[in-house]
Amino acid sequence: METYLAITAIWGVYLTAVVFFVGMGVRVYQWATTPRSPVPLGMFPKPETKGARVAKMLKDTFLAPHSARIEPAMWIFAMAFHVAALGAFVGHGRLLAEFPVLPELLGEEGMNAFAAWSGSIAGSLMLVGVIYWIARRTFGPYKNLSVPEDYLLLALLLGVVVMGDHMRFIYGGTIHADTYREWFLSLLRLRPQIPEKILASNVGWSLGTHMLFTDLFLMYFPFSKLVHAIGAFSTNLTRSE
Repeated sequence: METYLAITAIWGVYLTAVVFFVGMGVRVYQWATTPRSPVPLGMFPKPETKGARVAKMLKDTFLAPHSARIEPAMWIFAMAFHVAALGAFVGHGRLLAEFPVLPELLGEEGMNAFAAWSGSIAGSLMLVGVIYWIARRTFGPYKNLSVPEDYLLLALLLGVVVMGDHMRFIYGGTIHADTYREWFLSLLRLRPQIPEKILASNVGWSLGTHMLFTDLFLMYFPFSKLVHAIGAFSTNLTRSE
């Protein structure tokens, strides 16, 4: 287990960081140096004021109203997934430092219970969303439009979510954020180590596999079609001018 964790949860993390940030840097450079489209990309109907255009830009970027009108079922699952993913991302902030205020209000046991409930809900919603997308690509009319990359991305996402849920549902009552924080901060200090509490538990296999899928997903992200999630904001910003 220790070797597996060293590969996936230590050196794999460093390799992923290099590939991800270099890849995103290349992407941003490509976007910045791409000639401006001669075709106007304005909004229609275009709001009259700058404030209204900014509001519409934010609405189009984060709420995707066009998708809601065209395919409401997909929009519901997508919104549920993204809201849950945002919650999970915020929750992972505990790897850096404990949340302010909440621990004082809830106490240690209350904080662990809150993390268990919120993490379980977020993980379940994300799992439902990924399963829906897989089914949509496999059995629906979009099957004929799907390419291998679609299934690769969904497989990686499924691995990330399933193993994250496994850690939460199986080991969430015994291994808490402070243990994972010890591991993560050691990575940031460039003095990596796996806490004994993780090595002494089978959660190490879950953490290692969770990180394996996370590493692969993040390394592939800058070169995948999902990178449009970042480019969408700049596109809508251009439309709002």
